[in-house]
Amino acid sequence: MEIRTHREINPKYSGVPLAVETDKFASVILELTEEMKADEKGLVHGGFIFSAADYCSMLAVNHPNVVLAKAEVKFLKPAVVGEHIVFEGIVIEKNENKRTVEVQGKNEQNEIIFTGKFYCVITPKHVLD
Repeated sequence: MEIRTHREINPKYSGVPLAVETDKFASVILELTEEMKADEKGLVHGGFIFSAADYCSMLAVNHPNVVLAKAEVKFLKPAVVGEHIVFEGIVIEKNENKRTVEVQGKNEQNEIIFTGKFYCVITPKHVLD
């Protein structure tokens, strides 16, 4: 499994890669920790869920210059501290330098808690160059 993008991302907040098939598929697991909670009941802030899903989409494309242009997402169930969420991303469309990736996040009960379409662009050079 060669990771060619987002190599310095913090896995504590965006997940740990489980599988990467360049321009096809990726999966990421995110452990939901106390640092992610939004309230006293242990509800995890959706930003952490989105971050892991976004990272999963980037890994599914796995190009050094891939960036996110747009996302359409749905949060279907709450996530709480202590859970592990597995995200799977599949490249469903390729058009020149554009990719569309569908991502699902499932909890340990195999319930879908998150779905999204991530519209990615592969730029000719790094966006900061």
